[in-house]
Amino acid sequence: MKIKVAVLFGGKTTEHEISIISAIQAMGCINGDKYQVIPVYISKDNDMYVGENIGNIEKYKNIPALIKESKKVTFVSEGNKVNIMYVSSKGFSKKVYDTVDVAFPIVHGTNAEDGTLFGYLKMFNLPIVGCDVTSSAVGMDKYVAKTVLKYNDIPVLDCLRVYSWDYNDDNEKMMDNIEAKVSYPMIVKPVNLGSSVGISKAKDRDGLATSLELAFKFADKVIVERAITNLKEINCSVLGDEIHAEASECEEPVSHGDILDYKDKYMGGNGKNGTKGGAKSAGGSKGMASLARKIPADISDDVRAYIREMAVKAFKVLGCNGVSRIDFMIDKDTNEVFLNEINTIPGSLSFYLWEPMGVPYHELLDRMIMLALKRNTREENLIFSFETNVLEGVKLGGSTGAKGSKM
Repeated sequence: MKIKVAVLFGGKTTEHEISIISAIQAMGCINGDKYQVIPVYISKDNDMYVGENIGNIEKYKNIPALIKESKKVTFVSEGNKVNIMYVSSKGFSKKVYDTVDVAFPIVHGTNAEDGTLFGYLKMFNLPIVGCDVTSSAVGMDKYVAKTVLKYNDIPVLDCLRVYSWDYNDDNEKMMDNIEAKVSYPMIVKPVNLGSSVGISKAKDRDGLATSLELAFKFADKVIVERAITNLKEINCSVLGDEIHAEASECEEPVSHGDILDYKDKYMGGNGKNGTKGGAKSAGGSKGMASLARKIPADISDDVRAYIREMAVKAFKVLGCNGVSRIDFMIDKDTNEVFLNEINTIPGSLSFYLWEPMGVPYHELLDRMIMLALKRNTREENLIFSFETNVLEGVKLGGSTGAKGSKM
C-alpha cells in the first residue's frame, strides 16, 4: 500500500507563487511506486483547496478560476486517522476527500515557512516533513537566528535591529543611531522575509531612508548591517536531522546588481508521478533551479570544506530537519567567511545542489519523508500528557468563572 503524502503549498505570503513552483516541481518527482501525492493548495486567504487541477501548473495562470472549480477542505482527526474533509457553506462536511499519512509543507515565507503551518499540522499528530515550529521560527527571524548562531561560535555579521514604530516616531533619530553604529554602505532587510523581498543597499543617508521605507512595507522589524563591498556569495544545502546531517555541493549564485534580487532568483525534474489531483511539471519554471550559478563554486578546497562544516553545524544548532539551504558570504578583501541566513524550506528544495553529490531529486524527497517518519516514531515514545486529578478539588468562586477563583 502506498504512503499518502499531502503536499501543502501557497499560503498568505509574499512568496506564494514561488511556493507553487517549488511544490509542483517536487510533486512531479516523488516516487509514484512508493507514494500517493495529494496536492493541497493554500490560497492567499489561507483557505485550503483540493481538486482535479490543483497540481497543474498551467491552471495557476488564473487562480480565481482554479479556486472556483476546486473544493475547500480542512484536516480532521478521527481516531488514529487524519482525514482531509470537504468544507461546505454550512460548515464541515461529513464527506472525506482522502486520508493522510504524512504532511509535506513546501511553503516559503511568513505565515507559512516560519512554523505557522507546521504548528497547525502538529495538532493532528501527523508525521511532518521538514523543520519543527522552533527551528522554523528561529530560522525565519534573521536577528534571532544570528544571535543563536553567534552564541555557538558560527561567524555572522553584526547587525542592528530597528522597529517601524520608532521610525514613524522620529526617523531622523533612528538614522542617526544607525549611522553611529553601522558604516556605509549598508544592507537593509526585513527581519523575516526571504526571496530577497524588501532588501536593498543604502550608500548614503538618503538611500538609508529609502531602504528603511521599503523594508518597513513588508515587516515591522528590520535589520541593518554593513555591506561587504567585495563580495562572493556561496550557498550550501544540508540534509538530515539533529542526530546526523550532511552537506551538499556548494554553489556560487550570479547576480546582476549590488545584491541577488528576486528577478535574479526566479525570473531568468522528471519522475514517476503517483499524484491525486493531477500534478504536472512546472515545465520551464524551475524556481531557484533557473538561477544563474556556478556549481561547484569557484572556491578553494579548504574554503569549501569550512563552509560545508559550518553549514552542518548551523543546521544542527538550530535543530533543523529535512533539507535546508544555508547562505554564506565571503569578504574577498579579508577572506573572512560569514553565515548570512538559513532557508528552512529552500526554493526548489535545493535539489540541484544534491544531484552533483549523486542524490537524484526523487531520492532526496524520499529521504526527507523518511526523516519525518523517523522523528514521528521517536516522538511517539515521549510523554506529552498524563492523568491527573488536579481538577477534582478546584472550586471557582463567582458566576463569571475566573474572577474570584479559589483553589
